[in-house]
Parts: sequence; C-alpha cells; structure tokens
Amino acid sequence: MKSILIDVHFSSTNVAVVEDGTLVEFWVERRNNANIVGNIYKGKVKNFLPGMQASFVDIGRERNAFLYDGDVMVDDEKISASPAAHFRPGDDILCQVTKDEFGTKGARITTNITLAGRVLVLMPQMDYVGVSRKITDESRRKQLIEYVQKVRPENCGVILRTQSESCTNEEISEEMEYLYAKWQEVKRKFLISHAPALLQRESPVAVRAVRDMLRDDVDKVIVNDNALYNELVGVSKYILSKRPDLYEYDSSQRSLLRKHNLTEQIKALTKRTVPMQNGAYLVIDRTEALTVIDVNTGKYVGGKNLEDTVFATNCLAAEVIAKQLRARNIGGIIVIDFIDMESPAHMEKVLEILNKQLEKDRTKTVVLGVTHLGLVEMTRKKTRSMLESVMLQECPYCGGEGHVFSSEHVIMELREKLYDVINEDVRAVKVTLAESVCNRLISQHYLSRECSGVWRDVVLYAIPDPNMHIEKYKIEIDNSGVLSLPDTAKLIC
Repeated sequence: MKSILIDVHFSSTNVAVVEDGTLVEFWVERRNNANIVGNIYKGKVKNFLPGMQASFVDIGRERNAFLYDGDVMVDDEKISASPAAHFRPGDDILCQVTKDEFGTKGARITTNITLAGRVLVLMPQMDYVGVSRKITDESRRKQLIEYVQKVRPENCGVILRTQSESCTNEEISEEMEYLYAKWQEVKRKFLISHAPALLQRESPVAVRAVRDMLRDDVDKVIVNDNALYNELVGVSKYILSKRPDLYEYDSSQRSLLRKHNLTEQIKALTKRTVPMQNGAYLVIDRTEALTVIDVNTGKYVGGKNLEDTVFATNCLAAEVIAKQLRARNIGGIIVIDFIDMESPAHMEKVLEILNKQLEKDRTKTVVLGVTHLGLVEMTRKKTRSMLESVMLQECPYCGGEGHVFSSEHVIMELREKLYDVINEDVRAVKVTLAESVCNRLISQHYLSRECSGVWRDVVLYAIPDPNMHIEKYKIEIDNSGVLSLPDTAKLIC
C-alpha cells in the first residue's frame, strides 16, 4: 500500500510518501523559510561578469540570483530582450528559479519559463512537444503527441508527464488552458510591476506533492488540516470523479508522522551511519562539493568466502543507497566507495542493481561509471534543499566542524594561559572548566610538574561546570586570603 501523508503544524508542513510502512520520500517546508524553486520574478540585472559568462540579478532576496549565459533564451515576445552577454546593469528580465539558495550561494535562475501541472508542463517560450520516457507504449505516445499538437497554444512547448498516459483528452486540454492562463497573468504582472518583484509563487509543498507524486499506485492521501484538505479536493476534481475515496481528512489533531510510526525513520535520515539488514552499514559524509558514501561489512561475516560476502554486501548497499539518496534528497556529485571486488562481473551486477533502483527516483540521476580507484561516480540533480539543511542546524559548540578539541588539548591551552597570568604576586587561582575536562585534569595529574615547581607557592583550584562548553574555561585570580569555593571544587596545587 502506498500513501501520501501531509502533516501540517504551526511552523511547518511535512510530506511523507510511505510504501508498506516504509518511508521512501520526505519533505519539510518551514513557514518562515519556504523553498523558492519554481518562483517567477521580474529581476533587475546588477552586473555581468564576462569571465564567468554570467549575470547577477536582484530578485528581491538577500542574495542576488545567478544567471548563467546558457540559461538565457530570447523569446519571440521580447520579454527577455537580449542574451546575457548583452545585459547591462539596470535591465529588467523575466526569470524563474531553478535551484534553491545553498549556503552562501544565491539562487540559480533561468529565463526559460516553465509552468508545471499534474499532467503536463507548459513551456511558453519554446515550440516543442515531448513525452515522458516512462510512457513506453509507443501507440499511446503517438496519440498524445498528435492530440497536443492540435490543441496547444501557438508557439508554446508542452511536455506530457507520466500521469498523462491514463488521462483523457479533456483533462489534458483543461490543464493546458489553465497553465496558459497563468502564463498570460505572469506577462501582465511583468509589464506593470517594478523590479525586483515576485510575479508567481510556486505551489506549497503539499500541493506540489500531490501534483508530482499522485499516480495510480497511490492508495490514499491523508491530510490533517481541514483548509488544505478542501483545497486539494478542489484542485483534484477529475481525480475524485474516478477515485472518490482517495483523499482522507484526519481530524485527530495528532501528528500523522507519529501516528503512522514514521518518527524514528525520519530521525534516521539525519544520521551519518545507516545500518543495513544484514549487519553491514553505510557511512554518508557531506562536503561542500560532493557527498561520499562508504560501504562497510560491519557485523556481516557471510557464509562461504570473502568474495561472496563482499558481493552480497555491495548488492544490498546499492539498493539502500538509492533509497537514501531519494529520501534525504541528496543532490550534486556523489561518490560511492563499494567494498573492493575481484570479479568485474560482480561489479557490473552491483551497478545494474543501483541503476534499477534509481529508476524509481523522480529526480534525474546519472551513474557515470567506475574510476581507476574503484569508486563509483554519479550525479543527482540538485534543485531544492537537502533534508539535513532543513531539519538540522549548525552545532553551536563545534560551529559546523563536526568535532571539538580534546580534553588534553584544552588542558594544554589552559596550562599556557596560566603561565601568562600567574606571577609572583598571585596567591590563589580558581579555574572553572567543563566537568569532563576537569575530571581528566585531576585524574591524570597533568599539572603536577608545574604545581611542584614554578607554581609551588600558588593555591590552584579546579571547579567543574556541567554547563560549560568543553573548549571553554574561566580563570579567576583571588588574593583576598579567604577563598569562596563551591563544594565541587578540587585542589590541583
């Protein structure tokens, strides 16, 4: 059974695609930080960089958007009046976001506008008709192309999506008219708006999920927000006439994710280590440029010989990796380090499994092959933010480094600082530091040489603080003669 769960909260909307109790796709959209992919803007060119063959365009966001020369097309109606190489600061252009903002980088935009529906995608600046590759029936493909060629607006391109295979001509025609009307409204707003201006906002994540994910294999769409439920029912009249029980409103006010036992699966998507059923595991590491996935046998010892053990682990890993890429929405360059295999036939089989599993992914993926080092290179189109960037925030302790200094390193720094502040006039010193560092300092007698030597006339106390950052400490000099100390203070010298 396949279901789409739309879980609405005060701060976010969560969408989960579940197959037989297993989470296969998951999106989160924060109300105060919605994705902007698909938004259409009237932008103002700020500058053109010949060396990068790109323009930076103000679309009203904190960071200027990036328009590469190859993403520019000149339309017949002259809305985007010139190629990027001829743009000048101050020019107004019609553009659409193709890639979300990532880190310190602004959004990527194009002047090739597309308007997506459930059945088709309208390309008002192109003269082309295409059909989804997933429609394999040649007779049906031909029927669709012939019909669309007759009814499409003049000089407008159309791509028929997978769902169009089971749709009637009336459904296709109505959605085409709806999308063309939206295009006319975008052009009207472009003419009357002052740049930068948002001309059309992409549908929220719940509507996009139904639009892009709803196929004949979906049994239920469950929503826990009444207003959203009514909106989805309203935009899905053709679907409901065929499947009246498709949508279900859950009025319990409880989290659908918890109700359907998905919370632990969602938490697992943020973890670096991914256990597999046979005891082996994956390690997924993100860098600025790419994602690296390492396959490990872990507790799996196999049965016959090493080659069979490794082959079985890699085959299972190929399936799990494809699912993780989809569920975590990992995009960009991906490098997979499968366990070394002696047999080329085994490697070919692993790649075959990987490619087969990737066919289930709606996002474009390309497996490039095996490098000389035995690493598998692949790419997955990057559009919206990855799951970890939405669900996680930078660690306030390590600042995103993923590590903190060891207790020994902190003690070494503390030692050097004490050398700077202790002189012949100092009689007593109190050092407040993290509890774990304090325990290490006392148990290992790290400052014993100094205490019996240069600091022998100084009283030195360590005070553990369970709330202090492991890398931080506080030094206080006290020459009053009467020390005020907590019960947890420990004498060092």
